[in-house]
Order: sequence, then C-alpha cells, then structure tokens
Amino acid sequence: MAKPGDLAPAIEAESTQGTIRLSDYLGQRPIVLIFYPRDFTPVCTAQLCAARDSKAQYAQVDAVVLGVNPGGLEKHSEFSEKYNLDFPLLSDPDGNVRKAFGIGKLLGLFSVQRAVVVIGKD
Repeated sequence: MAKPGDLAPAIEAESTQGTIRLSDYLGQRPIVLIFYPRDFTPVCTAQLCAARDSKAQYAQVDAVVLGVNPGGLEKHSEFSEKYNLDFPLLSDPDGNVRKAFGIGKLLGLFSVQRAVVVIGKD
C-alpha cells in the first residue's frame, strides 16, 4: 500500500464524469481516492454517501473526491444517480488504479480493497 510521502502515480481512468487524469490535479489540489468493493452494497453505499454529505468539508480545502472500484460505468452511473453522488466514480475493471496504489484485491467475500488514499498538493 502507498505510504505517506510516496509520489502519486499518474493514473488515467474512465469515470461517470468522463476521463479522469490524476495529473490534472496533482500539485494543484488535494485528492481523496475512495477505493470501495462494489456499488449498491450497504457498507459501500454508506461510505460513499458519507463522502457526498461531507462535500462542504472537502470544499474548504478544495479537495477532489474520486470513488474507485472495478465495476462498469453503467452500474456506476446508476449508483451515482440513485444516491446523488456528485463526484466521479472511476471504473477500474483490470485493477490498474488499485494496483498503482498498492491496494489489495477482493478475496472471496472479504475485501481488502476498501481504502482511502489522500494525496496532498505536494
């Protein structure tokens, strides 16, 4: 897993709001990456809705919030629409974003891929 002080990888992925390039934000705004296993599950829904409800706190520091999981854009869009998520959900079907940050993968019914990575301006 990424450690404090590690440089953030320059990832690119499709999202519910178009192509996201981390390089567009690196050095300019803090970034909060929320890795979660699946759309529409109770714990993941609560986690992402909590991020949505904390919008004002993220705005105080001009942070970009991005959700990431292996699901497809169609399901992400349905999930985002149903719960009024106003931040992009990135589709990571091959796990490239997850791997770039050293986040574990799904093991049976137990997930080790739930993580939050905060990237500072520097």
